[in-house]
Amino acid sequence: MSEQKTALKLIHMEDVQTREVNWLWYPYIPYGKITVIEGDPGEGKTTLALTLAALLSRGQPLPCDEDIPYEPISIIYQTAEDGIDDTIKPRLEKANADCSKIRVIDETEKELSMTDERLEQAIAKTNAKLVILDPIQAYIGSDVDMHRANEIRPVLKRLGIIAEKYGCAIVLIGHMNKASGSKSTYRGLGSIDIQATARSVLLVARIPDKPNIRIMAQDKSSLAAAGDSIGFEISEDRGFECIGPYDITVDELLAGKEGRGRKKLDVAIAFIKEYFGAESEISSNDIEEEATRKGIKRNTLLSAKKKLGIMAGNRKTTDGTMYWTWILPKKEFNNLTS
Repeated sequence: MSEQKTALKLIHMEDVQTREVNWLWYPYIPYGKITVIEGDPGEGKTTLALTLAALLSRGQPLPCDEDIPYEPISIIYQTAEDGIDDTIKPRLEKANADCSKIRVIDETEKELSMTDERLEQAIAKTNAKLVILDPIQAYIGSDVDMHRANEIRPVLKRLGIIAEKYGCAIVLIGHMNKASGSKSTYRGLGSIDIQATARSVLLVARIPDKPNIRIMAQDKSSLAAAGDSIGFEISEDRGFECIGPYDITVDELLAGKEGRGRKKLDVAIAFIKEYFGAESEISSNDIEEEATRKGIKRNTLLSAKKKLGIMAGNRKTTDGTMYWTWILPKKEFNNLTS
């Protein structure tokens, strides 16, 4: 049987309309793309995903993004490892989620897969802007070997097309393999094509000798400069709390090292104090641009701003144009100028 020929179609780059990438959480989770969150079992991947879902369901700021305004969004959360009634729902409630914004596709009669038409139907019907599939291997499909590139790539390509079509962020939760000592890129379970297809890969791991501390580090960032690693504390009484940027690399995390802790935050705090000098109010654009020139990432800068209690304000230029400002609290201003 002869192979059916496909007519040649050429896309002229001069006719392509450029567009900016939209972000669910800059620079960690882009809209319209696939993101992978991976780590060893019990390290906090699901806890992080549920926390993000809870915050987004209420339109609350994400970790280290206190200045970014959010609107509540609809979310689809699929899990094959935890009961939705005795595990997922209680954890969402504990995180103060608006559960009316979070849906689950019923898998009672048939298990869901990434190529299942119900997935696209659910996104279209609910206008979901975030889909979480936990874990990857449960939703690849029973007839697909996730270790074979030629089998996994078409599945992920179709999933990516759906994400782009609806402007939806799709997050895949993945386990790590046991190849200790390997580069982080090769630690993800399954074919390396999973990480290759994703536009962002986030690693979640714990700090040695600090069982309550988890770190989220960006292992891959194809659409923007990689973001700072972020520390979280998980405790029974306070739940999930962000402790801000953490100076540690992916390789240090995988090697069981502690990194340098919150040193980056201290540097950012010192920078802000020096930048204010004898002023009590400055342009937000100016300080952010200067921080970028000095290699201080935006998330770290905003965490330092929050730590200092700096408030947002606005002013008018002589021609009436409005611009945002940072206002130093009176106590901090007196400390700097005394």
